[in-house]
Amino acid sequence: MARPSITPTNYERPFDLGELFFSTTDPKGIILSGNRVFARVSAYEEDELLGQPHNMIRHPDMPRVVFKMFWEYLEAGRPIAAYVKNMAKDGGYYWVLATATPVGNRYLSVRMKPSADLLPTVEALYASLVKTERAIESRGGTPRDAMEASGAQLAKSLVQMGFQDYDALMHNALTTEIASRREQISARQAATRTP
Repeated sequence: MARPSITPTNYERPFDLGELFFSTTDPKGIILSGNRVFARVSAYEEDELLGQPHNMIRHPDMPRVVFKMFWEYLEAGRPIAAYVKNMAKDGGYYWVLATATPVGNRYLSVRMKPSADLLPTVEALYASLVKTERAIESRGGTPRDAMEASGAQLAKSLVQMGFQDYDALMHNALTTEIASRREQISARQAATRTP
C-alpha cells in the first residue's frame, strides 16, 4: 500500500497518560505488530498498519535528522528515546516519547504520552530544525545535505540547552517523563479513592 496523501490538521488525537502503545518492526522499519492503542490513536485499523513502513505515521513537522539518528542508534544495537510527533490517518497529530530497542532481529518501540516540561522546548527545537532542512532543500540541496546541517544545528542547540550530547537529553527526557507520568497517575488514583 502506498502511503496515503494526508493533510495535517491541528486536531490532537486523544489518548490517556496511563496508556502505552507499542509496535515491532523488522530491520527495514516494516511494522510486524502493534497493540490496539497504537491502532486507535493512529486512526488506522490493525490490518492497515501491519506490513507497512512505520514512517506511514510520520508527521511533516518532524525533522529528518531525528529519524536519521533514531536509525543510527538502532542499527548500532543501541536503545534510543526521542520525542516524536506522529500523524494519524485523519490528519490529526499526537506527540509521544518513543523508546526503541533492538530485540533479536526486530526493533521494539514503546511510546508514552509526554507530560513533563521539556516537550515545548523540543517542539521549538524541532521547528527550527525543520526550517533549516526545508531551506537547504529549497535551494537545491539534497536531503543528506539538509540532515547534515540540521544535525550540526541539533548538536549546537543541545549544548545551548545544557546537554552535553543527545544521550544526555535522552536520559533527562526518560527520567523526567517517567517521573511526571508516575506522579500524575498516582495523583489521579488518589483523587478517585473514596475516604
